[in-house]
Amino acid sequence: MKFKLNRKSISNIVFVIAVLVLLYPPSREWFMGKIAFSPSIKSEDKIEQLQSTNWELKNIKTNETLNFNEFENKVVFVNFWATWCPPCRAEMPMIQDLYNTYKEEVVFLMVTNENWEKVNTYFTKSNYDLPAYNSLSSPPKNLTETNSIPASYLIDKNGNIRVSKVGAAKWNSSNMIEFIDKLIKE
Repeated sequence: MKFKLNRKSISNIVFVIAVLVLLYPPSREWFMGKIAFSPSIKSEDKIEQLQSTNWELKNIKTNETLNFNEFENKVVFVNFWATWCPPCRAEMPMIQDLYNTYKEEVVFLMVTNENWEKVNTYFTKSNYDLPAYNSLSSPPKNLTETNSIPASYLIDKNGNIRVSKVGAAKWNSSNMIEFIDKLIKE
């Protein structure tokens, strides 16, 4: 039997390749990173205030504890994530870029349930130096409206949630950088 390369054969080959790409974790992460969009900025009428800022966290590298109250009058980026989560891993290079740009002006809280050994292995392999935390108490309710990860929030100096995004996002987009610059100046 002779194989003919026709339109149907080509579409079947493309379909099989697409399925394989999405099943193989490294290529799935790469693909998710390429299709990530810049998160939407909330319009003025959709902005919500944090319900509570009494949230205890522990830096899993240093074991230092802190309270979210300490970040009053600061711009804060909160990301709930895990090392095993493909969308989390897909957006991590973009968050690292954002961190490299704003680590002096924005507080970054990368919140995970995992221990330092697992996070450190992943960070070392991927060349990340983000600050990772475990939650010691319940986060503010409007930061836990979903059980999905990644879930990220950009909070202004007045405690207003200005960006809320579930799923991978392109955090280092020009729109987001422009918006963060604006929040820092406010």
